[in-house]
Amino acid sequence: MNTAGFDVFFLTMGAAMVFAMHAGFAFLEAGTVRKKNQVNSLVRVITDFGFSTISYFFIGFAVAYGINFFAPVSELNVLGGAKNGYEMVHFFFLLTFAAAIAAIISGGITERVRFWPNAMATVIIVATVYPFYEGMIWAGNYGYQAWLAASFGAEFHDFAGSVVVHAMGGFLALGAVIMVGARKGRYNKNGTVNAILPSNIPFLALGSWILCVGWFGFNVMSAGNAAGASGLVAMNSLLAMVGGLVAALVVGKNDPGFVHNGALAGLVAICAGSDLVHPIGALAIGLVAGSVFVLGFQYIQNKLKIDDVLGVIPLHGICGAWGGISAGVFGTTAMGGAGGVTFMAQLVGTLTGVGIAVFAGFVVFGAIQKIIGLRLSEEDEYLGADLAIHNISANPEDDMANH
Repeated sequence: MNTAGFDVFFLTMGAAMVFAMHAGFAFLEAGTVRKKNQVNSLVRVITDFGFSTISYFFIGFAVAYGINFFAPVSELNVLGGAKNGYEMVHFFFLLTFAAAIAAIISGGITERVRFWPNAMATVIIVATVYPFYEGMIWAGNYGYQAWLAASFGAEFHDFAGSVVVHAMGGFLALGAVIMVGARKGRYNKNGTVNAILPSNIPFLALGSWILCVGWFGFNVMSAGNAAGASGLVAMNSLLAMVGGLVAALVVGKNDPGFVHNGALAGLVAICAGSDLVHPIGALAIGLVAGSVFVLGFQYIQNKLKIDDVLGVIPLHGICGAWGGISAGVFGTTAMGGAGGVTFMAQLVGTLTGVGIAVFAGFVVFGAIQKIIGLRLSEEDEYLGADLAIHNISANPEDDMANH
């Protein structure tokens, strides 16, 4: 049997599942925002994927892995020493991860961000910031992993991207959300908070379901080839997801937004150690993540007055960091894990990723804000991004009937 061909097929299916997750990001956002911003959410998520593809193809993949595609097809088909163009589908798979960064940030700054400045940020981040850290962790660039191993007894272990993808996206969003500012009417001068209700709970729930299903491609297919696929990764992903949603149900007092995002919090957190931890450890990681998401969301919105619409900072940022660190606890043999990790390597590796993301988020979005501006005009924000940018609403026929 041609194992190279089978690996290409395996990774193509994984890439397709993670690509489908972008539909989940789109519907989660469209259901959470107000009706006047639904079209804009859907358009930004799919076009961000397009801009991510172009920037990762021409620049980002080479930054991370030193591989480019400027060669005849005859050479591309054996790229990486494998047959059937394995590196090309490997690019597709890793691109779907890179593009998730833009989709994550989108959820934080939705309802008031301008279209083209947002697209510019996506191109810069996916071409440079994300692949810089991705290459450090997954390609051994700059001797970073070797230094961790020498200093703390193990490399930083992030099997499917709790930190490389999720914490990176969530903490890049911190700078973006602060730079773009809160939505009009979110906070009163006396410090009280006004509820801005979601437009469509079924859309929000659908988004969560799509993400949950696609996540099994995100995690299991991170093995990179069929021979490396592990049932443990699937089992751990399942239990962390369930832990997250049950914890969010209880801590969030039955709120459907918390429940559906709680499942995602568990999945974010298990990415790093899904190939190492015991299933009971995965359940514990998910339970903590679901609780942390709810409490983090409330604290960031109500106490810090940071208007992170979809809660991407607690969901992807904080839960992603928890995932990276928890792999150094539950992944150890003392906790029933497979071992090969140390707490300090996980802590330092996680904090490095968080530091890069926070710094880069303020630099990239701060620069764009200063040069061309990030935010919609007050009039356009009041009108809604759908009509202001796309000249059409989510339900055009209904709007015609009402006039």
